[in-house]
Amino acid sequence: EVQLVESGGGLAQVGGSLRLSCAASGISFTDYAIGWFRQAPRKEREGIACSVSSDGSTDYADSVKGRFTILSDYRNNTIFLQMNSLKPEDTGVYYCAASVHLHVMGLRGPVSRASLWAEGNYDYWGQGIQVTVSS
Repeated sequence: EVQLVESGGGLAQVGGSLRLSCAASGISFTDYAIGWFRQAPRKEREGIACSVSSDGSTDYADSVKGRFTILSDYRNNTIFLQMNSLKPEDTGVYYCAASVHLHVMGLRGPVSRASLWAEGNYDYWGQGIQVTVSS
């Protein structure tokens, strides 16, 4: 059984930092592209960060670029989302996701941004974790 388990969420101050973790069992992240998505209150879920190790690319939504970073610890089969300079609009439920499809696409060449953010391309999802940024 495949499981992705997020941790590290909670309450943060504006301008503060949090590091989310996503630990996998049943799969190896070395064989998957990795995505982080979030769903803000009363909004649809959106992709905010993804990493395709097979083509060496990492991409971020404009709203988090320069503030969030995907980090990988393949030895412990864990990925992280380092979130700095947090803003109230970063509040939401955060999900990690893994995609073998995007990993395979990356072996053939650069993966398009549209493909990276398409939720249907992701095979496994975590349960989600709440992040609240308060002033």
